[in-house]
Amino acid sequence: MNRRLAVAIAAFAATSAVPCQGASLATGLGTRDDEEAIRRVIVEMTEGFNKHDARASTQMYTSDADLITVRGERYHGTTEFEKGLASIFTTRAREATHRTINVSVRFIRSDVALAHVTNELSGLIAPDGQRPPPHQELSLRVFLKESGAWRVAAFHNTLIQPFGVPAPQR
Repeated sequence: MNRRLAVAIAAFAATSAVPCQGASLATGLGTRDDEEAIRRVIVEMTEGFNKHDARASTQMYTSDADLITVRGERYHGTTEFEKGLASIFTTRAREATHRTINVSVRFIRSDVALAHVTNELSGLIAPDGQRPPPHQELSLRVFLKESGAWRVAAFHNTLIQPFGVPAPQR
């Protein structure tokens, strides 16, 4: 198993709930500059998506990154992901936009961080031409700091509330 995948698996296993914003800074594992750099990468990802620019949306991934879409599609590596995202941008997401609702960052080590990002996705086009309503997605992004830059090593996305499923009662 390669180092990045092992770190990504360990980081995923270390989390059990969405962490509080800024909580990991208190542990001394990450700096405010590191958190701000990660947040800038997340903004770049969103901007690339909203421009329907597959290259801009994937340039921040490690060459061997793993990505799982909300539909369960799996991509390995930036080349595969860029090609898949370009295809998605010409079909179901050709008019789609993301709006970031919340970001929380947790440092696992000084060079490994997790980001939970809640986005609202709107403008999708279903295979039958229908337009599903906007929905929220929660992604877990594993960041690695390499040569002073934060890059995404793993990304997993899921629906917060699938279409047609009532919200859980609390």
